Amino acid sequence: MAFWKFTALRLGLVAVFFVICMVLQLGLLLSALAAAVLAWCVTYLFARDMRDEAARTVQRRFTEERAPKRNRGELDDSAAEDTLVAENPDVQIDNDRRRDA
Repeated sequence: MAFWKFTALRLGLVAVFFVICMVLQLGLLLSALAAAVLAWCVTYLFARDMRDEAARTVQRRFTEERAPKRNRGELDDSAAEDTLVAENPDVQIDNDRRRDA
């Protein structure tokens, strides 16, 4: 949730600065660029706690200890390997190691 709050804050600031720059008649491209830079500066200087919490939220989302999602092809390959090993105990599948070329 912190990520979305921070994103909404930054987008809101971009919109406010964009309108201000357009009122000052800076042009479309320059207004967009100035608004993005000013919004970044304001959030960098004054929203440190919110930015840090948003970063922690994103980090937790991508580093959680859980099983990876596997597609149907990966599941079928895994089942085929398991069947091969069960039927032939002398066969070893060692595809997890890095090949030294």
